[in-house]
Amino acid sequence: MKAFIERDGCIGCGLCPATCPEVFRMADDALAEVYVDEVPKEVEDKAKEAEAGCPVSVITIE
Repeated sequence: MKAFIERDGCIGCGLCPATCPEVFRMADDALAEVYVDEVPKEVEDKAKEAEAGCPVSVITIE
């Protein structure tokens, strides 16, 4: 399972790293980024929760 963020649409709210810090973090430009190649199995539900909770729907979990 992989996570993706369309950073052009990110508003930097910080919800995704607050929900799933094992996959998402805030980059130096104050936008969220994915920092793992594969979503760890044990946090897949949290990653999907971050996807569902993104206020601008720029997160995709595949």
